[in-house]
Amino acid sequence: MTTQSTSRVPQEERTRAMRARLLEATVELLVEKGFSGTTTTLVSERAGVSRGAQLHHFPTKNDLVVAAVAHLTERRGEELAERAAELPTGSQRTRAVIQMLGDHFAGPVFTAALELWVAARTDAALLEAVAPLERVLGRETHVMTVELLGADESQPGVRELIQATLDLVRGLGLASTLGDDTRRRRKILDQWALTLDVALDKEKQ
Repeated sequence: MTTQSTSRVPQEERTRAMRARLLEATVELLVEKGFSGTTTTLVSERAGVSRGAQLHHFPTKNDLVVAAVAHLTERRGEELAERAAELPTGSQRTRAVIQMLGDHFAGPVFTAALELWVAARTDAALLEAVAPLERVLGRETHVMTVELLGADESQPGVRELIQATLDLVRGLGLASTLGDDTRRRRKILDQWALTLDVALDKEKQ
């Protein structure tokens, strides 16, 4: 291996690590300060990265926040897959799936995404970047939920039940941004799991 190639690998690793710090700092600030309070200066300070280096990789604020959400959307998918692999089988399966989804949409990454949704409503450039990410994530989450619940979407009404489940956990996630309602959310999701089990059993008959 040449000296040039050995020096390039550490540089590539340092660049990846720096980008990761910038993206993670951006999401933290979106959660803490909202979209309007998240500035490129604050992001570079929190990430410990020079302004020049930050601007080299992410010339605008929109570039930065969209890349951050894309980065954590991927990581969120990986975390969901890991949790899904640990879910129980048997009579408690549906409850565990629904509670997992509820916790997921009440987490900080969803809060950061909400900030972008609100900002994108009046920012055409941001909307153009964020909307495709949300469509992909929505499709992937829907497919995963169908698989985890063992639902048969060829049966009438099953697709709507799955979508209602995802709409419910998103709505509860939105409510959680206004205060800690963990106990209330768990009770609602427990009841929905019972309702879903009955409905899906009927569809299988």
